Amino acid sequence: MILEQHYLECLSQASYFIGDETTGRAVVVDPRRDIAPYLESAAEHDMTIELIIETHFHADFLSGHLELAEATGAEIAYGSAAETEFPSRKLGDGEQISLGDIVLEIRHTPGHTPESISIVVQETADSAPHAVLTGDTLFIGDVGRPDLLSSVGMTSEELASQLYDSLHDKLMSLPDDTLLYPGHGAGSSCGKNLSSNTSCTIGRQRENNYAVAPMSREDFIRVVTEGQTAPPSYFAHDAQLNRLLRPVFSEAADSPAMDLDQVLAAQGNGAVVLDTRGPGEFATGHVAGSLNIGLAGRFAEFAGGMISPDADIVVVAESGQEQQARIRLGRIGFDRVIGHLDQPEQAMATRPDLITRSSRVDVRQMVEAMASIENLQVVDVRQPGETEGGTIPGAALVPLTRLTAELDSLDPSKPTIVYCAGGFRSSIAASHMIGAGFSDVSDLLGGYGAWAEAHAGV
Repeated sequence: MILEQHYLECLSQASYFIGDETTGRAVVVDPRRDIAPYLESAAEHDMTIELIIETHFHADFLSGHLELAEATGAEIAYGSAAETEFPSRKLGDGEQISLGDIVLEIRHTPGHTPESISIVVQETADSAPHAVLTGDTLFIGDVGRPDLLSSVGMTSEELASQLYDSLHDKLMSLPDDTLLYPGHGAGSSCGKNLSSNTSCTIGRQRENNYAVAPMSREDFIRVVTEGQTAPPSYFAHDAQLNRLLRPVFSEAADSPAMDLDQVLAAQGNGAVVLDTRGPGEFATGHVAGSLNIGLAGRFAEFAGGMISPDADIVVVAESGQEQQARIRLGRIGFDRVIGHLDQPEQAMATRPDLITRSSRVDVRQMVEAMASIENLQVVDVRQPGETEGGTIPGAALVPLTRLTAELDSLDPSKPTIVYCAGGFRSSIAASHMIGAGFSDVSDLLGGYGAWAEAHAGV
C-alpha cells in the first residue's frame, strides 16, 4: 500500500495519495489546484489515478478536483449530501471502495459542514483499520469549526450537534492504533487549537484532544463554538466556488511582463498592485497605492482577506518569484493575475517620482507619538487569542482577517499606528489602509513583541 501525505505549509493543508500496489489503482483525497505532485506520485509508483475524493466543500482553498480530473480522466466523488454543478459520484455512509487489496470505507461525519465525510483505510478487506483521513472533522488537538456555514442555512449550534455525533459514533469508535491523517495542521483558520503535527493516532486524540473528552452534548456545543477567530473573507467565496463548474488552472501559464506605465494604467483601471516583497524591501520604495503581502508565510490567506475575488491583480515580486505568487493566488481561486512588473528594482529606480516609502516606527518613536499626538489612533490587527496576552493601551482591536469589513470603524483622517505580533501583518494592514484613503499610517517595527520586551517589568 502507498499512502502519501502532501502537506502545503503556506495553507496548512494536507492532501493524500493512496495507491494499491497489486493493481496500480490510486485515489487522491482533497487535492490542491497545482496538481503536479499527484501526477509525479502516480508516475513514480506506476499507478493510475482513477478517483478523486473530496471530504467536503473546502472554504480555505480552491480544490483541484477539476484540474486533476481533466489531467487523468478520474471520477470526482463527494459524500451523498453534496450537490455539485459538475458530474460527481455520491458516496453513501458505510460504502466501501476496493482498489484491489486496499479497501476504503466512507463514513459520513457532518458537523464542520453538512456533507463532510471521513475515509477509513484498510490494507485488506479483512484487516483492522490502518488509518482514517478525517478531512476537517477531526484535527490533531482540535475539531473542525462548525460556524463557517452558520449564515447559509444552518446555525453553528446545529452543526456542532452533528459534529458531536460524528466524533463519538463514527471516529472515536475506531481502534486506538488507527493512524489519524487530518486535512489541516497548525495555522489553519478551520480550527482554533490545531497541532503542528500532521499525523497521530485515534488513541492519542482520545487522551489529549479537549474536544473528544467526556462531556455532554450541550457542553461540547459551547466549547467548540466559543473563541473562534474571524475567518478570512474569501472563505465564503471558495466554499461556493468549490461546488461549481469553473475554468481549470494551468500551472504552466505565465503572467505577462509589464512596464511601469502599464502597471500604473492597470492600477488606474482598478487593478490591485500586489507587492510580494518583504516589509523591509517594501518600506524602502514601492509603487504608490500598492498592497504589501510578502510571499513568506501565509501569503494566499492574507491576500484573500484583503483583495476582492473579482479584482485584477498585478504582481510585484523579486526576480523569479512572479510565477510562485501566481500559483499561490490560484490555490485560493484568485486567478485574475493580469501581469507582473518587469524588473521592479530597475523600473522603480528609473522613475523615483512614482515611488513612495512606508512609514515605520520603533517602540521609542511610538511612545513619543502616544505622548505628543492627541488624536493618535492605534490599531492592533492580531487575532483575539493573541490579544488575550496583552495589548498596547488604547489600541482598537481589529483582526487583520476583519480589517476590510471593519475599516468604517476607524477614522481615516487621524494619524494611525498599526501593530501585530512581529511586524509582518502590520505592513499588510498599513498598506491596505493607505490604499483605502487613510492619510497618515505607520506600522510598528517588531510589533507587540518589541513593545512587550521594552516594557517588561515596567
